[in-house]
Amino acid sequence: MNNNRNGMLTFPPAVSRDRIICNFPKCYTPEASLQLKTDWDHQTKTACKDRAARNEPWDRQKMSKVVVVGDMNVGKTCLINRFCKDVFERDYKATIGVDFEIERFEMCGVPFYLQIWDTAGQEKFKCIASSYYRGAQVIVVVFDMADIKSLDHTRQWLEEAMKENDPDSCFVFLLGTKTDLLPAGEIQRTERDAVRLAADMRAEFWAVSSKTGENVQSFFFRVAALAFEKCVLSEGERGVPAGIGLGAGISE
Repeated sequence: MNNNRNGMLTFPPAVSRDRIICNFPKCYTPEASLQLKTDWDHQTKTACKDRAARNEPWDRQKMSKVVVVGDMNVGKTCLINRFCKDVFERDYKATIGVDFEIERFEMCGVPFYLQIWDTAGQEKFKCIASSYYRGAQVIVVVFDMADIKSLDHTRQWLEEAMKENDPDSCFVFLLGTKTDLLPAGEIQRTERDAVRLAADMRAEFWAVSSKTGENVQSFFFRVAALAFEKCVLSEGERGVPAGIGLGAGISE
């Protein structure tokens, strides 16, 4: 709640029920994760339980920037549209430069936003898109599970994104799309290659299908939870008061 210019009380927009996260989201598979977290950090729990800060101004809402990169036609836009709009469009439309969506969550009773940037995979737009990499808290490097060449290119995409960011300040995810196009055996073989590469990239691997929606929400919930916790812990290190909301959803 906050005051607008006319002195009237205003309230933040309501969070849809499918954007409320109370329990820490699981990883895709332990072998594919460098962040083997299964629960919130104790400091995060303490901060979210502190009711003393319940009147914190809404204009200090917490937000993290997510940058999605990868080759053209690997499914970056379809991935974002499936999560943000719950739609899947068969007709491919190349992203020109960059686009973004903002998703609002309630994280254990605390408002939190992801600013998700969709960047162009075409070479001619790379110089434009790269200027938007700066300040990312999360970098998602996307490849097509049915196109092994796109997996080979992911390391280069990560290097480009990291030129604009501090490696210690970002979570990195390696994400394979279009699992619906492959038989189970081929998916497993591609995943083994991706897991090895993810370990070298210090990334967490996920495989999803934007067409069916498989693992898409779970993936973004994982991204949001890790980004939110890092935001809370960073504020604690900077001396920002720990209390950030009612946080009735966290349990010891």
